[in-house]
Amino acid sequence: MTLEETMFVLKQFGSEQTKKTHRKHGAKEPLFGVKVGDLKKLVKKIKTNHTLALSLFETGNSDAMYLAALINDDKLMDKATLNAWAKKANWYMISEYAVAWAAAESAHGMVLAKEWINSSENKLKCTGYATLTALLSYLPIEKLDTDFIIKELKKAPETIKTAENRVKYCTNNFVISCGSFSAELFPLATEIAAAIGIVKVNMGETSCKVPNAKDYIQKVEKMGRVGKLKKTARC
Repeated sequence: MTLEETMFVLKQFGSEQTKKTHRKHGAKEPLFGVKVGDLKKLVKKIKTNHTLALSLFETGNSDAMYLAALINDDKLMDKATLNAWAKKANWYMISEYAVAWAAAESAHGMVLAKEWINSSENKLKCTGYATLTALLSYLPIEKLDTDFIIKELKKAPETIKTAENRVKYCTNNFVISCGSFSAELFPLATEIAAAIGIVKVNMGETSCKVPNAKDYIQKVEKMGRVGKLKKTARC
């Protein structure tokens, strides 16, 4: 499919109700309001198309940017492109999900996660923690920088205490991922989660809630799923 054909189909899939919902969550114009389920229908048709992915992201259209992260070629994603995507992302569904998945699936995930977490920009910090979360979800811990992950895990209570709104949310998710996807990190993550307690984040006009890290990790343990990895970082 060409860029023009893909944008036409995205527009057809869009709805005012979904657009309204996305805007409540922070989505910026331009967007059509396409449900993720409909985006996945397009992924099945397009499969992997790196050139199209790059063009879609450049449109600045929220639905197109999200789709771009689902059809890019991991082997062709370089640091420059991922940094450009991270800076261009204009709301959390792009910066903390789409871009984070693309980074995690590339060869530069761990390096970029570190760089972004240490950034002075809160949006990039969020993308960094989200990338770590994505990496932990599908890669064995021995393939990651365990020392860095443990350092960030130990810092999490203080980070959450003083950080900006979305950084708190992403750090909390990172703690959950450590306790859920890594049996090795489970004991420490459980301890850290207990120390964090309830995390308060302003979720705007939505009914979304911040998961309690301790309760979430305990639920995963009771289900016998600690250490169960996903096949890919993308959802």
